[in-house]
Order: sequence, then C-alpha cells, then structure tokens
Amino acid sequence: MPAEPRTGSEIRTGGVPAPDVLAAFEAAKGFMPVHEGLALYGAAVEAGALGLPLLEIGTYCGRSALLLAAAARDAGTVAVTVDHHRGSEEQQAGWEYHDPAVVDPETGLMDTLPTFRRTLCLAGLEDHVIAVVGRSPQVAKVWGGRFGLVFIDGGHTEEHANGDYEGWAPLLVEGGLLVIHDVFPDPADGGRAPYGVYLRALASGAFAEISVTDSLRVLRRVSPGI
Repeated sequence: MPAEPRTGSEIRTGGVPAPDVLAAFEAAKGFMPVHEGLALYGAAVEAGALGLPLLEIGTYCGRSALLLAAAARDAGTVAVTVDHHRGSEEQQAGWEYHDPAVVDPETGLMDTLPTFRRTLCLAGLEDHVIAVVGRSPQVAKVWGGRFGLVFIDGGHTEEHANGDYEGWAPLLVEGGLLVIHDVFPDPADGGRAPYGVYLRALASGAFAEISVTDSLRVLRRVSPGI
C-alpha cells in the first residue's frame, strides 16, 4: 500500500521544525545536511513574520522546500519554488551527482518533478507550496510579487548563479532575508559561483550578513539595490 500523507498539523514557531517535518526532510532526496537545513528553517521562520511568500530557486526533489513550506504554513503565507526540474549541470548523466532514479525512461531526460510532488504530498505540505516549473530568468521576468525570503540554490555556473541573483534579489523587501547555499570560499570544497554572488551581495551595501552555517549564508536586506 502507498504511504499515507502526513497531516502536517503540528505548528512550530521557533527555530526547530516539527518532528514529522524534520523526519520528512531527512528522508527526502537531496544534498543539504541537517544542520544547514535547521539554519534555513530558522531564517524562513523569521522571514515568515513579514507575511510575504518565501522563495526557493532550485528545488530538485523537495528536501529544503519542505522546510520553507512548513515555515510558510505556520506563518500563514506560502512557499514558491522555481525549477525546470531537468537537473543542474552536475546532476546530468556522467557527472558526480547524477541519480538514474529521477530520469524519465521515455525521454531519457532528468525529471525531478514527480519526486518533488511526492515529497510534498507525503509530508502533508503540498497545499502550502506554489511550484513554478520553468527556467529561473524567464520566470523572474514575468513575476510581479515581492518576497520576504529569497533562497538561491540553483545552478552553480557563473551564468546561472548571477542570473538567479539579478532576477530575484530585486524582489526581496527591505528587512527580508537573502539565503545562499553552497558558498565555498575554498575552491577545493566546491564551485565558486555562489561564493561570488555572496561577495557581490555584501559589496553592494544592500545586504548585511547575519549568520553563517558551513556553506549556508543568511543576509538581511538593509537598503535597495543589488
């Protein structure tokens, strides 16, 4: 028999998600470790107090989206996720993070959307997420709303990381939080593009750093600009 969706009824107002949400996060496909997930959740809870949607760029199979969805639900708002669901460059066949289980057997292309939807459904959080399927720069050009949190966790090339920043950071309200994942100052640890975006945000004077948890950086918008 298929697993029953969780009700997601337990509400948390602090920095630790409900046990069922944390369990769903740990069980989901993805790459974010728990301690970084807890930092993301804490940022989402704080940003949720602004009453605006929380944005995730780069969703994969929904691991971190669960945390944003839970925080959004508890704040009475919604999480918005943007992903083409064809996998980023390092997830394609022949690369380190390729997972054949999320390849469409008919097209031969990666398709993480069904797994993402299943992840949300089993956690009882499907109603608290608006999933936008498309390429980040294209979606940003037609998006009209503002956000209390922008979480950049998409492609790691210079083009993709800077495109995500340029497309979505302008929609973050003053006092809102910009969260950047996979920030590696040492090139031996990983790709440098998110680190470059992080430095760019700080150099702009529009953002102030408020926390560092390994590769996860949380910045607050303190003035206009990018």
